[in-house]
Amino acid sequence: MLARPGDLVGRVGEELGVSDWRTVDQSTIDRFADATDDHQWIHVDTERAARESTGGRTIAHGFLLLSMLLDLETDVVQIERPGHVTDDGIERLRFTAPVPAGARIRLRRSVAEAIEHDDGSVRATFDDVIELEGSARPALVARTVWLIQA
Repeated sequence: MLARPGDLVGRVGEELGVSDWRTVDQSTIDRFADATDDHQWIHVDTERAARESTGGRTIAHGFLLLSMLLDLETDVVQIERPGHVTDDGIERLRFTAPVPAGARIRLRRSVAEAIEHDDGSVRATFDDVIELEGSARPALVARTVWLIQA
């Protein structure tokens, strides 16, 4: 827990932490498919995936993993007294390994940059890696940006 947004400035280059593991189950994948209208068979057709996909299972949508950052990051960084936190975007994003249904993922986050402004607000840039349990390759790597009002 950071006391204030400006505490990120002193943490540039440091790992903030690692989240708990989360299971990406088929139900979650199916709900995401329904929400986004992306029902490509590799995500939702478990029988066809068992026959035709390399791993024999469906895989999570890349953007599902990206959306899971919001939940995972709460395990890693919390600011005791933020005013308002705005996700300001993604500077870099790659989906680097498929996540099969039933797999577990976690977030590893470090501070790439933190700039404190005169009003106490901070523009923080994070290096985010979603790790895939049992895999040498991460599932996702991203550089994300927050604007944090003091």
